[in-house]
Amino acid sequence: MPIVTIETWPMEKEMKTDVIRNITEVFVGLGIPAQAVTVVIHENEMENWGSEGIQHSVKFADMRK
Repeated sequence: MPIVTIETWPMEKEMKTDVIRNITEVFVGLGIPAQAVTVVIHENEMENWGSEGIQHSVKFADMRK
């Protein structure tokens, strides 16, 4: 059944729990059993991401830990 892959920069452990639960709830609302839903979170350092020609470690410097 559905496998949802999320590409993100590192996030807090509690946020991962919320993301996995909420994504699963969306599919449950569509009639898919929760046990059939898989969520995979891939975390990448902000230095390895960029948009508009700017590394996210620079663009979102205020969000860094």
